[in-house]
This record gives sequence, structure tokens and C-alpha cells, in this order.
Amino acid sequence: MKTCFTLAILLLCVNCFAQQKTGKDFAVYNRNISITNEGAVQVIHLSDQDSAGVAWIKGEQFAQGSIEVDIKGKDILQRSFVGIALHGVNDTTFEVIYFRPFNFRSTDPVRKVHAVQYIAVPGYDWPKLRAEHPSQYEKPIDPAPDPNDWFHARITVNGSTIQVFVNNNSTPALVVDELVHTNGRMVGYWVGNGSDGSWKNLKLAPAKN
Repeated sequence: MKTCFTLAILLLCVNCFAQQKTGKDFAVYNRNISITNEGAVQVIHLSDQDSAGVAWIKGEQFAQGSIEVDIKGKDILQRSFVGIALHGVNDTTFEVIYFRPFNFRSTDPVRKVHAVQYIAVPGYDWPKLRAEHPSQYEKPIDPAPDPNDWFHARITVNGSTIQVFVNNNSTPALVVDELVHTNGRMVGYWVGNGSDGSWKNLKLAPAKN
């Protein structure tokens, strides 16, 4: 019995280590990636530089279902755009759900509305959506998370509808209908122009056909 228990523990440890990511597990575009540990939890970090960047997760595919992840940005104006890229075809064609932490608790009511955003690049980036569909593809978050701390995001895709839930709130902060249908399945970590960001505890739950 003792031998079986020891073997079970060893197998559990092997499975834990097997899930650990290295830089080779990502296809990184326009960023540098680093991986650290908070206890037993891995933290993925993308560096800041001009233009947007993404780290696609090799071997993972996502079309429908849910994505859960903890995200951390910073409260520096125009220097924190952090989120998840999904339905990727390549490095320039995909959809994004991203957050602007520097707007989470802004006292400016206009900025506060620009807390969580949906875009579909290259055709529907935020300037076009804000100009042509004001307040439709970006919303405030209530209650607003701490802009300098980790927050939890759950993104659900059901048919053409995307919903975003923040910090386990039962009411979605954002609900949109997809603007494109790329048929892409790549998924990864995304940051915007001049921004870095961190992620941990990613869980993909693809819908069963």
C-alpha cells in the first residue's frame, strides 16, 4: 500500500511538471517573453515595446467555450493594454478581448467607459469601433478592479456571442457579437502598443461538439 501511495505521488508530481511552460511553448510576435513562478504557479510576462504583441500558445486551439485567466497590468495612462487574443489565423488576423487598467477607477466618466474592449484586427481596431459604434464594443467594469493588482477574467464564446466576466461577477462587463468569423483557432496572450503585461492560471474549456 505504501509503495502504491508513493507511486501515485510521483505520478502527480510528473503531471504537474509536465504542465509547466517554457519559452519554447510559445510563438511570440513583437515581444520578449519571460516566465517566473509564484510558488507553484507560473507567471507569463510579455515585455513592453511599440505596437501590439502576442504570444500564441503552441498546441492549444480554441473556437467555442470559455477562457479563464488572471491578468495584471498597471495604472499608468496609455501604458497598459492587456488581454487575450483568440480565433487567431496568424500574427495579424485575430480577435482580442483586452483591458485598460489605467481606466478602471478613473474619475473621468469618459475614460471609465473604456475599461474592457473587443477588437477584431486588422479590420476593426479600436479607433474605428469607437468612432462608428461608440460605447458598443467597450464598457466600464463595475465594481472596478484594483488597476495595479491581479484580476480574474472569464471570456465565453457561444455561437457568435462573446461575454466577458470580471472577478467572478455574475453580470458580464461586456457582451458583443463577433464582427468577423476568421475560423482561426489560435489563442494567446496579447498586449497593446507600449504595454507589458502578466498572466497566470490560464484555463481553456473548449465547448464539446
